Amino acid sequence: MNIMITGGTGFVGTHLTRALTEADHDVYILTRSPEEHHDTKCVTFISYCHPVDDLPVMHAIVNLAGDSLFGYWTKKKKDAIRTSRINTTQQVIQMMEQMERKPDVFISGSAVGFYGTSEDLIFTEKTTKPGDDFLASVVTEWEQTAKQAEQLGVRTVYTRFGVILGKEGALPLMKLPVNMFAGGRIGSGEQWVSWVHIEDVVRMIQFCIANEHISGPVNVTAPNPKRNKDFTRVLADVLNRPYWLPAPDLLVRTTMGEMSLLIAKGQCILPQKAQESRYSFSFPYLREALQETERH
Repeated sequence: MNIMITGGTGFVGTHLTRALTEADHDVYILTRSPEEHHDTKCVTFISYCHPVDDLPVMHAIVNLAGDSLFGYWTKKKKDAIRTSRINTTQQVIQMMEQMERKPDVFISGSAVGFYGTSEDLIFTEKTTKPGDDFLASVVTEWEQTAKQAEQLGVRTVYTRFGVILGKEGALPLMKLPVNMFAGGRIGSGEQWVSWVHIEDVVRMIQFCIANEHISGPVNVTAPNPKRNKDFTRVLADVLNRPYWLPAPDLLVRTTMGEMSLLIAKGQCILPQKAQESRYSFSFPYLREALQETERH
């Protein structure tokens, strides 16, 4: 298959590209600076301005581009979080409009932030009402933009990522206080962490590409979410560090601003669609997932 990826040099994109090329697919990575990269036998870097007529038929497009959520959420940062996702997705839609043969499937990145936050509710793909915070508004607009692909007759999937565990992403930040012997719950510790191992992220994207019956939102999370206090306790145990020093909610909000909702708030997400589609998780349990990230 020929598969086009945006965000192909990022955390998820790098792992996905490796897996796709190992499976003998040809990957075309959209980038704003193709001259900074070197093509390989199976990976070609192309500009967003590349003439569509010069491209081979694309069987799938995976849209992963987006500015990092990490950093103090100033107005400028929030604008970057939003526009990097919406504008890139719109550009991909415009490319699809110009393609004589449309791709079979469009996988567009999304996030569990769609649901907002709650300590009590359980969310699945059947939850249609979005939350009312900043991230929920961004994700809602992001998915609505991607939805335009459906009007072109393209099967469209929104992969709502949870907290991805790997060498990059959120985990290094979560490990930092634990490694410094200052690990403990954040605030009440009752907020949910809906996590997923990077290997399952990659495999679930491939699963969505291969299974023609899957469309719409797909929660890319493990089937066993943890409350923050339990997540941190397991993390401390895996790192052989103590679990003892809680971080007051006020301190977290004061030092991190609005971005604190990423760790001081949370949501309990279940991957109902993946399970009903008989996807088999590589890492359904947190301890094994964390142990694997420490081994590699």
